[in-house]
Amino acid sequence: MIPELPFAVTAEIRGVTKAATFAKLADALAAIRTSLARLPLDEDQAAYLADLFSDASAARIAHQLVEFGAVRAIAFIGTESVHPVYLCAVTE
Repeated sequence: MIPELPFAVTAEIRGVTKAATFAKLADALAAIRTSLARLPLDEDQAAYLADLFSDASAARIAHQLVEFGAVRAIAFIGTESVHPVYLCAVTE
């Protein structure tokens, strides 16, 4: 079960997607997973990021958003293309 948060969540993969704000964490996670699935990631990185942003990880992500305001990861495409992945709490 994906927890409901008392704030919206902004999701972005820098250099790949524009920042978008979602009312529900479930929608933000789905957008991140969809965008990551389209990237030419190697098998290990694709599996790691899919797990990191999975529905099963939603409680951990919700906790990090409440406590720290953001969740960050890096997607590497090849050896030179680095794309930060962000989920940020929208508290204003």
